[in-house]
Parts: sequence; C-alpha cells; structure tokens
Amino acid sequence: MSAFASFAEFLAMDGHGVYVWGAYGLCAMLMALNVALPVLARRRYLNDLARRRRREALR
Repeated sequence: MSAFASFAEFLAMDGHGVYVWGAYGLCAMLMALNVALPVLARRRYLNDLARRRRREALR
C-alpha cells in the first residue's frame, strides 16, 4: 500500500515537496555537470592540440 493517497500528495510530500524535489533536481544537475564538463574539456583540449599541430605544420 502506498503512503500517499494521490499523485498530487506524492508531489507535495506533506508540505516538504519543494525541498525534496529541489534536492533531487540539484543532485541531477550536479550529476549531469560531472559528465558534461569533462567531455567539454576534452573536446576543447583536442581542438587546441589540432590547432597547434596545424600551426607547427605550416612552419
């Protein structure tokens, strides 16, 4: 049996829904950043490396 009578009560979490769902949202955002930032940094590093190699090939 469920602790909540309806989906609206589940979202409200007995008045604590804003804090509960805010914490879940913040956690999801931080987890996404932990994936996205290294991927972006790697892409930036590889682009810089390719630019340096092209510049040195012209010399």
